[in-house]
Amino acid sequence: MRIQFLHPPTLVSPGNLQTATPTHPLGLAYVMAALREAGHDCVLLDAIGEAPAQRTAFPGAVRLGLTDDQIYARIDPGARAIAITNMFSFNWPLLRELIRGIRGRFPEKLIVCGGEHFSGLPEYSMQQAPIDFIVLGEGEGVALDLFEHLERGGGFDPGGIGSLCWRRGHEIVRNPRAARATDIDKIPWPAWDLFDMEAYEANHLTNGLALGRTVPVLATRGCPYACSYCSNPQMWGRRWVVRDPISVADEIEFYHRQYGATNFPFQDLTMIVKRDWILRFCRSLLGRGLEITWQLPSGTRCEVIDDEVAGLLRRSGCRWLCYAPESGSERTRELIRKRMKSESLERAVDASVRARLHLEIFCVIGFPHDTAADLRATAALARNMARRGVEDLAVNFFFPIPDTELFDYLVEKGRIVLGDEVLMHPLLVHSKTLTERRSYCEHLSAAALTRWKYWILMNFYLTAWLTHPLRVPRIVANALSGRQTSVMEKFLAQRRRRLLRRLRRGKQTA
Repeated sequence: MRIQFLHPPTLVSPGNLQTATPTHPLGLAYVMAALREAGHDCVLLDAIGEAPAQRTAFPGAVRLGLTDDQIYARIDPGARAIAITNMFSFNWPLLRELIRGIRGRFPEKLIVCGGEHFSGLPEYSMQQAPIDFIVLGEGEGVALDLFEHLERGGGFDPGGIGSLCWRRGHEIVRNPRAARATDIDKIPWPAWDLFDMEAYEANHLTNGLALGRTVPVLATRGCPYACSYCSNPQMWGRRWVVRDPISVADEIEFYHRQYGATNFPFQDLTMIVKRDWILRFCRSLLGRGLEITWQLPSGTRCEVIDDEVAGLLRRSGCRWLCYAPESGSERTRELIRKRMKSESLERAVDASVRARLHLEIFCVIGFPHDTAADLRATAALARNMARRGVEDLAVNFFFPIPDTELFDYLVEKGRIVLGDEVLMHPLLVHSKTLTERRSYCEHLSAAALTRWKYWILMNFYLTAWLTHPLRVPRIVANALSGRQTSVMEKFLAQRRRRLLRRLRRGKQTA
């Protein structure tokens, strides 16, 4: 079957650089590779990769990528189905209108959707847009089953396909979840050959630091933990499934030799859980003598990182990784079920700093139960991490993610009603000042949370620069040259590029 895959345009914040950077759609590339290997004719329409610098207006945000009309004009008339991915729910208002437009212009084509947003809100999405099928969770196996049945034609019953949401007349049916894939080494590597990888790199659309020609990699799937703010338990389940570390190193070596890739950001939810696995992976990379770097921008666990592990991370090319305690308050971590002890974090940070790894710490403030005492503990954690040599700190306001325990709690309490405004909160909540409409804390006002955010950041960076004064001239020099070794340098480089774009536009209109 000929299938048109669509990586849709995305919404970005109009004036804030903290929101998620659009990047290579790893899940879509995996599904395309699996279907292509099975004999399907997969064609790609990458609305971001084909127009990575095109920005147009959208209510409350900015749209990045092709316009709807440009997408309609590029849809392959010979495709029987259009497969669309969407990870972030803040993109749903844009995507909903695009799907409606596709249905109006191509009524004969099947519309199949998948990704984190659709897995979290399948019925809601099908109620709002004319979608025929939604693939829930892990996509390769479900997509293979679905398109195999569609290719046969006839009146097949989708009720036997696990992890599928579909329409039976006017009824929306959600089938039971299929078993998770366990032998993920058999899944073909992502179909990056169908993407314009240069477009992403040239426009700085990369998750993590820009450390060279980039190809993202996935070594593990799922997470064994069940944090109450995270969608992993619903999207993946709590089973942590790992690839053979030698196969992961093989994939990196292939991209390095085939495409000249030198930078590999891992998109894993938590890659480092088992000590033996990470040691085997690092040693396999070391034995190949590749001139590469790799990083963990999405965060990882800290429990098994000691001097031996940290040293091997550095020698094998790892340059940047993140730990996510979420809060300095043990009470908060217990309430959100973030099973990370301060002692484990401190040991991992000390070992990582000794190994000369650049570190970032993730924290979130404004959980429903947060109090001033909890935030004082986070400020103390920030100072502690700074003194120990951590390079960067991210402090974000809490926002509820659909199909999570905290989202359901806020719905139950009447604090949120599912709709566009709530779905777009993650895009807008990281503005300089938090508003009451976007705050869910039951004990502190939005203004107080805003003050706490900047107080915690000031605690961290003043302590870091006073205790590590040679860091400041390096940050300035790297920001001016465009080189990145830390998130602060990336942030300053983004600001510099934005200023230069404004100056160029000013000259053109003068």
